[in-house]
Amino acid sequence: MAKRRLRTGPTAALPAKPDLDELLRVVRLADPAARRDGDDIMATDVRVCAPVEAEGELTGGELEKAWAVRVAAEGPLPLDFFDRFLAEGLAFRLGGLAVCRGEVSDPADDEESGPAVILPVRPTPEELAPLLEQEEEGIAFRAGDIRAVLVPQKGRPPAVQELLPFATELTAIELRGGEPVKLGALALELSEALNGIAVDRWRFRIDTAEDLLSPASAEEAEEAEESKGAEESKGAEEAEEVVPPAEPASE
Repeated sequence: MAKRRLRTGPTAALPAKPDLDELLRVVRLADPAARRDGDDIMATDVRVCAPVEAEGELTGGELEKAWAVRVAAEGPLPLDFFDRFLAEGLAFRLGGLAVCRGEVSDPADDEESGPAVILPVRPTPEELAPLLEQEEEGIAFRAGDIRAVLVPQKGRPPAVQELLPFATELTAIELRGGEPVKLGALALELSEALNGIAVDRWRFRIDTAEDLLSPASAEEAEEAEESKGAEESKGAEEAEEVVPPAEPASE
């Protein structure tokens, strides 16, 4: 694919060539009805083009070599910027960069946005009371250091298609603040309690709180957990070594 074609739509620039089955699995988190079309993937009215190798120029030298996955709209989008969301969401989940209109960004660097819970109907304050503490504004709530805002969901994200037959007023509970895993845990708790669907900032469905961690962050967290476990095990062994032997029983 010529470079000029790569610039005609938002692109996920990935450090390694993704397996097509894995690419389809990730796209289906944004649109469960996504399907293969040859080596491409069709998601609603968007074509996710097959990965092609690209030079470092595509990412301004951030990646020496990259596999470019271009996203091209072929019809009316179900959600504003759905093509860009797809490219950025793919880049985040596959450890790459996003390229849009010549600008290169790392989706993992955006700490201001957060997940959301999409609901088929607008919940009442009474329904939210057991889960969130209401603030004075009426649409703003809080759970510890996490802020939640109740807003109408603009557009119809394909990830929540299963809600649409019953939806009367798609509503989003946007979550901000706190650590990604804490945000994800709250999003899943709210979705379970209110019969909604938890999605990330790009409207990809999340199934675990760790889905909000980039591959690099997830690897760091795993290494930290392993290191912590090793230190605890070592501490326990050292404690056993310094325990004095029991005195022999007197006759």
